[in-house]
Amino acid sequence: RARPAVLYGYGGFDISLSPSWTSAAAAWVAAGGVWAVANLRGGSEEGEAWHRDGMREHKHHVFEDFEAAADRLVADGWTTPGQLAILGGSNGGLLVGAALTRSPERYRAVVCSAPLLDMVRYERFGLGATWNDEYGTAADPEELGWLLSYSPYHHVEDGVAYPAVLFTIFDNDTRVDPLHARKMAAALQAATSGSPEDRPVLVRREGEVGHGARSQRRRAVLDADELAFLAACTGLALPAGET
Repeated sequence: RARPAVLYGYGGFDISLSPSWTSAAAAWVAAGGVWAVANLRGGSEEGEAWHRDGMREHKHHVFEDFEAAADRLVADGWTTPGQLAILGGSNGGLLVGAALTRSPERYRAVVCSAPLLDMVRYERFGLGATWNDEYGTAADPEELGWLLSYSPYHHVEDGVAYPAVLFTIFDNDTRVDPLHARKMAAALQAATSGSPEDRPVLVRREGEVGHGARSQRRRAVLDADELAFLAACTGLALPAGET
């Protein structure tokens, strides 16, 4: 039987997503949902060639791999597009931002955390200038073309029924400036044809915390808010106290 599902991915910076236990995944699965982690080009799961095949001019391969994973979950009967949510943060936020603008019909809901979304100007904010070997630089006309080909902020279109989206941002984030999510949220709110009640575009702002590490209490509250949003959108009933 098809069930509400979360597909998580990262796909960048030579980082490997190996099997691991997380409280968020455990809570979702305990409630009857499906939790899937996609190994995408751009990571290190299959060596440096795998990483390089998902960076710079090959960045689109990461998004294609993620779409293939989403389609496989549907084709194999695990879920449906109306029950499929996607989740990613930082470079993974870029991933799900690109996913929702490339093919919004594939997904019901998106959690996009601390994301890079304006890839034309990303080098001007936070630590962006240190990442142009991974993505390319807008100062070079050819590389600007790579960035514009997928930059989520530049691919928002009027009148599209976008999935429900929750952006989670952190005031003390010195790596990825929260302006990315704020701009993208405003663009989606103005463009989407989906109703605010059924397909809201929301921003969850958290003060006094940065890009990554946080207290266990803050982690639990963030996970609870993200899972509650995804459950409400996909129809999963989370038992009280599970998050």
